[in-house]
Amino acid sequence: MVTLSDSVVVVTGAASGMGRSMAHEFADAGAAVAVVDIDADGAASVADAIGSAGGEAIAVDGDVTDTESVERIVDLTVDEYGTIDVLCNNAGVLDDFAPVGETTDDLWNGILDVNLTGPFYLTRAALPALRDGSDEGVVINTASVAGKVAGGGGAAYTTSKHGLIGFTKQLAHDYGPEIRANAVCPGAVETGMTEEMIEDLEAMTADTPAGRYADPEEIASVVAFLASDEASFVHGTAVDVDGGWLVD
Repeated sequence: MVTLSDSVVVVTGAASGMGRSMAHEFADAGAAVAVVDIDADGAASVADAIGSAGGEAIAVDGDVTDTESVERIVDLTVDEYGTIDVLCNNAGVLDDFAPVGETTDDLWNGILDVNLTGPFYLTRAALPALRDGSDEGVVINTASVAGKVAGGGGAAYTTSKHGLIGFTKQLAHDYGPEIRANAVCPGAVETGMTEEMIEDLEAMTADTPAGRYADPEEIASVVAFLASDEASFVHGTAVDVDGGWLVD
């Protein structure tokens, strides 16, 4: 297990799925965690569970698509813990694999707002805190295999995740070495968001080298590694955690 003692980590979309696993992984590694989600009760439940296990966490209800809410997320975290060392832009939504001709304006804008504009808003707001210490700040964005190839989502989702990888690279270019920015690209992961697609996940992953879909904890462990000093020379990359989906 990596060590992140004395680190302060913000995880969005942390009430469930990969975000919840990330929050627990960070807390287990010794970090104080701001558990951020638009689902206030869900965020509180995760923070309480971390506290009951001996970890340190606060729950912050917030909407990453709203600039005032984003500022509040940053302010509450800094007020509680003094800084932000690691930002995990994990909140995301799916588009049910809608092709271009079936993508409405509302669907397009809604997907890009959460998956791409949200990480931009929160990263911009957190920059002063991420840059205020002697150690480098870390930003980790949850992209997807759909950020590298077509077929992992619909038109809006695929576009948003391609854009998020580009945002990650530009962030690393603009702010390294003060900030170390990377992305993770999960393949099929069993979460609450994908439970209605479980048969599709099984079919999609049957021919991958792993031969299965991932548990959220398997993504979280890679994210914790990227946040740690063990990944100190990893900058501006998008790490595949996909069971070999992108091999062919």
